[in-house]
Amino acid sequence: MNTLRLIKYYTGIIALCAIPWSCSNDFLELLPISNTNEVNYYQTEKDFETAIVAAYATLYTEFGPESGAGFCSEQMSDEATVYDVMLDAASFQAFKSYSMLPANTVVLQVWQDEYNNLMIVNTVIEKLRASPLGEQLKTSYEAEMRFLRALYHFNLVRLFGDVPLMKKPIVVDDSYGVLRSPESEVYAFIIEDLQFAADNLPLQSQISTRVGQATKGAALGILGKVYLTVGNKSAAKEALKQVIDSREYELLDNYADLWDLKHENSKEALLEIQHKADPAAPASPYHEYFAPYNNLTISPQGHGLNQVTEDLWNEFEQEDLRRESSILTGYTNKAGNWISVKFPKKWWDPAWINTGSYYSENNFIVLRYADVLLMYAEATDDANYLNQVRNRAGMPRYGEAGYPAQYSTLALAIEHERMVELSLEFHRWFDLKRTGRAATVLSAKKGKPITEQMLVLPIPQVERDINPALTQNTIYR
Repeated sequence: MNTLRLIKYYTGIIALCAIPWSCSNDFLELLPISNTNEVNYYQTEKDFETAIVAAYATLYTEFGPESGAGFCSEQMSDEATVYDVMLDAASFQAFKSYSMLPANTVVLQVWQDEYNNLMIVNTVIEKLRASPLGEQLKTSYEAEMRFLRALYHFNLVRLFGDVPLMKKPIVVDDSYGVLRSPESEVYAFIIEDLQFAADNLPLQSQISTRVGQATKGAALGILGKVYLTVGNKSAAKEALKQVIDSREYELLDNYADLWDLKHENSKEALLEIQHKADPAAPASPYHEYFAPYNNLTISPQGHGLNQVTEDLWNEFEQEDLRRESSILTGYTNKAGNWISVKFPKKWWDPAWINTGSYYSENNFIVLRYADVLLMYAEATDDANYLNQVRNRAGMPRYGEAGYPAQYSTLALAIEHERMVELSLEFHRWFDLKRTGRAATVLSAKKGKPITEQMLVLPIPQVERDINPALTQNTIYR
């Protein structure tokens, strides 16, 4: 379905209720606007609790293993590759090889998912504003939805460049006139939404039951990243300093604990997507998708996505224990033979080997405190915040004896630290783009010239066939 032309003006949402504070039914279907019963919906606090849960469920596709963030940040970077994969292998391979075409089916799915997510969130915002709820509750809920809307636009603009800006639900007849807005306008809208969210969301410590909801710290952390992306270091410093000064967050003592189910929703997490190992709820998909293809031993099958490159393996210093916590080096197949292959460990579920369960519980952390500290070092040129992260890892500090000589500037040191600390967490490609280093680094790593024009995805051809007024990114014309 074409997301801008054929998108239906509806409030129908299938909500998978995995979030602990969600609902009692397995699925909820909110009534379509054409249904006469819809006029009775979106009236009570209970109605909006259901709608908010459905809106948060969009995070599962936004940061899923086959999301735009997952494909681009890993396979288009030097961290991960793909060997054999299920389904449309050519479309998957195009990400790692920079051989993208406008007809790529995965790109189309990413585009449609992004705009479907925005449609759901915008519908809730529109209904909130017209509802009889008290102003304080309306403002609080709107802040949560505008946080999601900003986050999704942030991903969109980093993936595609100029994009249609979705400020409200769009009816079919109006969709032809919703064309690509310049990046500057999209970023201005993102910043406005995040500032509203930061002003009206609760602190992490003020949340008692709704685990996983957006908070003031998450909004400020993403805002800091947005400001860094547009080159406003002073504004980024101000936003990130508020997160640090709030004392709401801290690094866990042990890096490996970040991936231990006993430490989910820890003091290090600013935004964490909730998963539950239950067939009636959104189970964590990362173990299965990132396991070696068709292994049939350590996962039900294995999709073979985001297999680890030698570039990432070698980026870790030899004494860095984070490598052991991040990467597995192989598995024993059914015949008892050891298969050497490097793949992500962070969402590894060894319980599957013992129980054969198809369901994993590993959460996905979108933003954590180590990221904030490294961004603050980037915004301030202050190595102390970089060194807080290295202290936790037990590694030599930047500027002291034993620090790797090849990272001779603070900028290179931060780039290195982000790659190893945040490896495989959907950051690398976005980081290289933000710092202007992508073309240089990736040309060397991919074995072919990578230009700035190649650092955006094509606008899907299906979209442009339906609405020729949608322009195409230069290199794909």
